[in-house]
Amino acid sequence: MANYKNALNAPIFKTISKATEELGLETYVIGGFVRDYILKRGDAKDIDIVTVGSGIELAKKVASLLPNNPKVQVFKTYGTAMLKSGTREIEFVGARKESYTENSRNPQVENGSLQDDQNRRDFTINALAISLNDNSFGELLDPFEGIADLGTKTIRTPLNPDITYSDDPLRILRAVRFATQLDFKIEKESFEALSRNAYRIEIITNERIVDELHKIMKSPVPSKGFLLLEKTGLLPHFLPELIALKGIDEKEGQTHKDNFYHTLEVVDNIAQNTDDVWLRWAALLHDIGKAPTKKFSKKVGWTFHGHEFVGSKMVYKLFKRLRMPLNEKMKFVQKMVLMSSRPIVIATESVTDSAVRRLVFDAGDYIEDLMTLCEADITTKNPKRFKKYHNNFKVVRHKIKEVEARDHIRNFQPPVSGDEIIKTFNLKPGREIGIIKEAIKEAILEGEIPNEYDAAYAFMIEKGKELGL
Repeated sequence: MANYKNALNAPIFKTISKATEELGLETYVIGGFVRDYILKRGDAKDIDIVTVGSGIELAKKVASLLPNNPKVQVFKTYGTAMLKSGTREIEFVGARKESYTENSRNPQVENGSLQDDQNRRDFTINALAISLNDNSFGELLDPFEGIADLGTKTIRTPLNPDITYSDDPLRILRAVRFATQLDFKIEKESFEALSRNAYRIEIITNERIVDELHKIMKSPVPSKGFLLLEKTGLLPHFLPELIALKGIDEKEGQTHKDNFYHTLEVVDNIAQNTDDVWLRWAALLHDIGKAPTKKFSKKVGWTFHGHEFVGSKMVYKLFKRLRMPLNEKMKFVQKMVLMSSRPIVIATESVTDSAVRRLVFDAGDYIEDLMTLCEADITTKNPKRFKKYHNNFKVVRHKIKEVEARDHIRNFQPPVSGDEIIKTFNLKPGREIGIIKEAIKEAILEGEIPNEYDAAYAFMIEKGKELGL
């Protein structure tokens, strides 16, 4: 039997082993920690401990043996407990059997053996356990050939996949997520069972779904996950807006690109340049307005007029439906979708200072994010076009730095305040103040006057004369 004592070098494992012996229990570290150690994925921060007995009792005993006596969080409903040791979060649970009802992923639980506990695990690679017992410390228990599946990069369920997925449909998403994160393939029977049980995802809360989608989105190649979600019929259940982009229409010999596959390319492109999950969401949703705005005319062919505006409105509805945050994160994604074509238009025309000033004014602190999104949006397979578009964006980036250094447009504040306009012309609050402030802003953005107080004050006086003030 293989021994993995080296995986247990951290002092916390010796402490758990000691607590186990003192309580006369049988204890193992199981799941993700073991999997990631064997895959050499770095030092796992979350550690799952299973004991044949009371996980809560074991957690309290471990805490009493640690020098700082950390607080134990107890979750009586689930029979689990958690404590923190350094940077690690350690969860303790008693080994258990589970049985499920049709309409809930929350099982009926009863005490069980280690084998019962391994049987209930989602995948063979997550059923691996290493003994923390004194007489077998470091020994690996691998009842479902999880080590072999790690070697062949395979996602497979320990038991009948239909039962595994139907019992807890969140495992359907977890299969896709692990395949994406680890770059594994889903074993044939398990994959076919995903499609058969896709309808069961309806009993999963949106919060749980979004948590898995975030993890897929944070993966090195997110498209792998979204393609699996599409192939298994899962995607329409929570992101129908993406499915609506799928397909190519043809009229009078004219076609448009498949915006679904284009979108996935954009997400993969942006994943190479940012870890910001919300910017990745913006890439995923940047074209969702194209389905409802798609039109064909003989003169110009296929058009998607106003898809950015429509898409930004759809972002709010999508976030609300999935119970995603309706705060600054949502507003950021909305803004990115709304402005997603602006730098592209500038880059394909002659880059004027005025256009760049307006772009920086509207994007504010998000100008870099917007440029990153737009560069990711270049998916042409024509090498000459690809090079040309990227060169154009270099010009735009250079212009942004140049204009920003000179004109300080980002997070623009008018050089002349509303109070000063009121005092200068002896006005009461009214529409004239807004007219003058807007005129000053426009004059600065158009380059008619520099973004400086003296120039703005002189412009204000002239504008006041025009208004008869």
